[in-house]
Amino acid sequence: MATIAKDTSGAHCSQPGDKKTINAKISSVPAKPGIYIFKNAKEKVLYVGKAKNLKNRLGSYFRKSAGLDARKAAMICEVMDFDYTVTGNELEAFVLEANLIKQYKPKFNIILKDDKNYPYLKLTVNEVWPRLEVVRRVRKDGALYFGPYVPAGSMWEALDFIRRNFQVRDCRYALDKPVRPCIQHQMKRCLAPCAGLVSREDYMKLIDDIRLFLSGEKKDLINGLRKQMAQFSEAMRFEDAARIRDRIRAIEGAWASQKVVDPELGDIDVIGFYTEAFEGAFKVFFIRNGVMIGSKDFFFRNIPYLPDGELLHTFVAQFYAKEIIPPSEIAVQTFPAEAKSLERWLSGRKGEPVAISVPETGKKKELVAMAAENAAFIHKSKKEVNAEELLQEIRERFRLEKKPKDAGAFDVSNISGDEAVGAFVYWSGGDFGKEMYRRLRIKTVRGIDDYSMIEETIGRIIQNLEGNLPDLVVIDGGKGHLEAAKKAVGKNTAALRGVPDLIAVAKDPDRAYLETGGEPVDLEDGKPSSLFLKRMRDEVHRFAVSYHRKLRGKKLLRSPLEGIAGIGKKRRLELLRVFGSIESVANATVDEIAGIKGFSRSVAEHLLRELRRLQ
Repeated sequence: MATIAKDTSGAHCSQPGDKKTINAKISSVPAKPGIYIFKNAKEKVLYVGKAKNLKNRLGSYFRKSAGLDARKAAMICEVMDFDYTVTGNELEAFVLEANLIKQYKPKFNIILKDDKNYPYLKLTVNEVWPRLEVVRRVRKDGALYFGPYVPAGSMWEALDFIRRNFQVRDCRYALDKPVRPCIQHQMKRCLAPCAGLVSREDYMKLIDDIRLFLSGEKKDLINGLRKQMAQFSEAMRFEDAARIRDRIRAIEGAWASQKVVDPELGDIDVIGFYTEAFEGAFKVFFIRNGVMIGSKDFFFRNIPYLPDGELLHTFVAQFYAKEIIPPSEIAVQTFPAEAKSLERWLSGRKGEPVAISVPETGKKKELVAMAAENAAFIHKSKKEVNAEELLQEIRERFRLEKKPKDAGAFDVSNISGDEAVGAFVYWSGGDFGKEMYRRLRIKTVRGIDDYSMIEETIGRIIQNLEGNLPDLVVIDGGKGHLEAAKKAVGKNTAALRGVPDLIAVAKDPDRAYLETGGEPVDLEDGKPSSLFLKRMRDEVHRFAVSYHRKLRGKKLLRSPLEGIAGIGKKRRLELLRVFGSIESVANATVDEIAGIKGFSRSVAEHLLRELRRLQ
């Protein structure tokens, strides 16, 4: 391993002998495309990059003549070793780089903190009886995907509208043999293909209408429906004609409320950005078939200096590496670095050509300017939170030895000790860093003992974070919780990189308990430091409770059938599909159960025996 000494001057920090070692390693690197990883002395990943020519790119960092900017010089001061992976081409390098950045979250890469996959509406035209469902992962499975919907409100409105007006199924059953219609049919939200109450031909006409509706092909959809209405009228099927007439009116009303930008735009994402003083913001508009279906904003703090093209390249590569289908066109303020390579990579993800454009006139240029203006507003609103002044106030008010650089908070959640969980949240530079959030199930504590749960949670998360606790730690609770936290920190002092300051924040009334003792500090005064501590407490409480509710919800949804040997997932679903409820299964006869696909008489007898034992 090569060693590079640290030098605070910002220049290259290589010692002569170490430089020979690292240059020797570079000499063996092939001149091929791939990715490279810089690491520090503790093998922590500092930076992930890609290159058309690995040998040349790595050499450019360590040559004497290399004119590195401040960001790269600071990075090289910490680099102790590097790894590399050769890829077949640049496109493979794109994919690998994005995945590794997401995995390691390196210090010197710009990290897109939003790790959620955006929702799509999936029309399963690859099934015999298609249905519409919400998904967050896009597969090459023959289904049709519409989206992304960000935020998701418009998607739920569209889904509800379709279920009310088109009445297609939303269940996952195979429908290989008739069953009784469920409550969705009674509510007039499903035509009950499961019971044979609609022909497949008529059902598939509805599916095609849904496709046209979601695709924004208004003319074809309305013309087709009017033709159907006329046919029903000629056949004197006036109720069916009236039903189609009402559907036409509902569809026209729904389209009238949409944010139509320009029907001729088709599918396009518009990206605007704004940077200032190592901070930046991005705004993305999602336009599909000329309709604005959503938007998303991103804010970055402590970003290194990068030319606009390189910054935009990094953003686009990370953003579209998520589970998202690129549109046919992406409009931006300036061309990203390696734009052609990005286009090839995006086209590969979409399965058809994707173009990156810098509009010079017309509606597209207006949209790009609007996105950039929105990014500037986002930057301004975030910047108004002066983190440094806030942290200085916390230091002075709560008598801390030094001003904290970052903060974290701990909480536990349980009901009578059941499904007990612990949680940790992190804050730095004016914003929550969700990539640092942690949650866990309590393992060592039985019954109601919040203090022991806090102690276990802090101890385990110290280990998980490799001793890197933030400078300030907030505990949701009072004196007892604070003592438990102090005990946990004391037990794990050897693992910590530095001992944090602890503050417990209780409620009703809001007050803070300090390690130094004394009377609690009133937090009902509206001061920035008071609001901050309460915000930390509330965020970790929200995070802990959401996890606890998720676990409790799973437990409540567990079926009594799950505990019966021989009754796996497929058999459970088949039983519920045929009988509708556990009670109906228990009241069924052996012959009725044995007649179901996948069941025998012996299995049916065993099932009923176990169900009656459990009742």
